[in-house]
Amino acid sequence: MSDLVALEGLRHRGFHGVLPEERRDGQEFVVDAVVETDTAPAAASDDLADTVDYAAMAQRLAAVVGGEPVDLIETLAARLADAALADPRAAAVTITVHKPQAPVGLPFRDVTVTIRRERA
Repeated sequence: MSDLVALEGLRHRGFHGVLPEERRDGQEFVVDAVVETDTAPAAASDDLADTVDYAAMAQRLAAVVGGEPVDLIETLAARLADAALADPRAAAVTITVHKPQAPVGLPFRDVTVTIRRERA
């Protein structure tokens, strides 16, 4: 599949992490989602119902970030991938979770985990 629908830089507060203060105080997470889909039906019909609705996807992803806390952003990324693949038009998804406020203890720009999952 060569067609991609991307949502980049989705920001939402979550309470993920292994440290008690991360669970207590939370922090902003940033999510990039790239969905592999066939856009030909939507291009032909010009109908939102024939493509991945990125606004609806953003809501699903934000619900996961703001939902049940997990220790690892690897786990969060897997849950986000499942949420993106809930759209039947999504053949595969690449998810990047950014944790720019991770408690690293040294100056840094970003911590990320990127995964790719395909529909079973």
